[in-house]
Amino acid sequence: MNAKFALAAAALLLAGSVSAQTKWDLPAAYPANNFHTENLEQFAQDVDKATNGKLKIQVHANASLFKAPEIKRAVQGGQAQIGEILLVNFQNEWPIFGADGIPFLADSYDESMKLWRAQKPMLEKKLADQGLMVLYAVAWPPQGIYTKRTLNSAADMKGLKWRAYSPATARIAELVGAQPVTVQQAELSQAMATGVIDSYMSSGATGYDTKTYEYIKNWYDTQAWLPKNAVIVNKAAFAALDKPTQDALLKAGAQAEARGWAMSRKANTETLEKLKANGMQILQPSAQLKTDMKKVGDQMLKEWLEKAGAEGQQLVDSYRKM
Repeated sequence: MNAKFALAAAALLLAGSVSAQTKWDLPAAYPANNFHTENLEQFAQDVDKATNGKLKIQVHANASLFKAPEIKRAVQGGQAQIGEILLVNFQNEWPIFGADGIPFLADSYDESMKLWRAQKPMLEKKLADQGLMVLYAVAWPPQGIYTKRTLNSAADMKGLKWRAYSPATARIAELVGAQPVTVQQAELSQAMATGVIDSYMSSGATGYDTKTYEYIKNWYDTQAWLPKNAVIVNKAAFAALDKPTQDALLKAGAQAEARGWAMSRKANTETLEKLKANGMQILQPSAQLKTDMKKVGDQMLKEWLEKAGAEGQQLVDSYRKM
């Protein structure tokens, strides 16, 4: 009888510990070997360790659970409790999401961090209204132009089959006379292999992840902008956690942000070296191409401010004062 009682008690304890464990799904759009995803995996491990296994976060890389544009809605609707989004993907919903996709507004890591400090309070308020909270954000490396053509000026971009993944990248195509084609990163290699696109604007990290060097041999280091990935959390899911677990999640998020920016800088240097080793030419843009692209940036900032109104002006003013 005692043995049976002990067995039953052990079963109850086991059931209690299982029910006390919370499991979250974290959809991400990028490959497992991308630095953003590696940072997410480390973040998940940190949360697991800090909570003694009470909160387990499963990272679903490479758009395997939801495609990039679907992740925000999935977290908002509770289909996933936490997710990583590319902020510029949602500019059409609210212009402030696209502030870090405006060419040459913030064109270095230091400037990008300043823009994030100006942007974050506005994002927190907007996301709170949508039942979401922002945990942390990490910048991609500076964006350059991948193309099979030699580019001496923006005129040379006319007619390019240009990958667009956000409203801003589509608008760049329109302004230089290229043909925008919507392609998310998970489909990028196939789009190049089948000739759907022959050019795009992105970081060295994306070029290496997608083996762009197998199809395109030129990358112009325009340092145009540093878009950010943000990790967002469903507020109701967060509220359901006990206080120590919430604190552990917030702390791990802060650590992931600091680590992620350092990883981005490192990835920028390393991936450009790897691209070179695989036959990619890393080229400095000509003075004319720089001038032309700066004009594109000025035009896009003007258009963005018209859409963003007082909020947008407040953000730009706040950023420029830092």
